[in-house]
Amino acid sequence: QVQVVESGGGLVQPGGSLRLSCAVSGSFVRINAMGWYRQAQGKQRELVARILSDGSTIHADPVKGRFTISRDNAKTSLYLQMNSLRPEDTNVYYCHADVLVGDTWRHFWGQGTQVTVSS
Repeated sequence: QVQVVESGGGLVQPGGSLRLSCAVSGSFVRINAMGWYRQAQGKQRELVARILSDGSTIHADPVKGRFTISRDNAKTSLYLQMNSLRPEDTNVYYCHADVLVGDTWRHFWGQGTQVTVSS
């Protein structure tokens, strides 16, 4: 079993900061790419940022310059530093990981963490 657990969401005022964390645990060989996605009610899930196994990153245009994705050296934990938050950043944020389980690559998602930006 592989578990993906996010933490760090909450309520913050516009212009504030939050740091999301994601931990992958369980029985697996290794993790390749990891990413953060977000989904507002009634809308499709969208990419926020993604980090590959070589450390290269992709940030979606709406968050460039404000959000930064990173991961730990063991590559089992993922982070999203969110600065200069705006009301439109209000969403449920999901962690995603490409995980090698046995000899099969599988996609795993966390349960999501709510981020609300409001005064």
